[in-house]
Amino acid sequence: MKIHVIERSEKTFKFEIEGAGHTLCTLLQKALLQDENVEVAGYDIPHPLVARPIFYLRTSGEKKPEEALMEAIERIKKFNAEFSSAFRRALEESEKT
Repeated sequence: MKIHVIERSEKTFKFEIEGAGHTLCTLLQKALLQDENVEVAGYDIPHPLVARPIFYLRTSGEKKPEEALMEAIERIKKFNAEFSSAFRRALEESEKT
């Protein structure tokens, strides 16, 4: 996976994610929109046969877009760890019955 920065300013960040699709982009979008400083977070996949979504992020200016993005990534990592733990517990419980 490669990321190419297209545009960057104090409030906006636009980048292309080579090799990604709707799954990653939707997850990232939802995590970003949990931040009250994020005004807009969305993506477009210009061509359905080429996995190169273009992601756009705009903040209110209270936080840099890169900072909001890194915090969203940390929220995703925490969610994945919680899900993994819950899944393992469920498997262990199912083996007991």
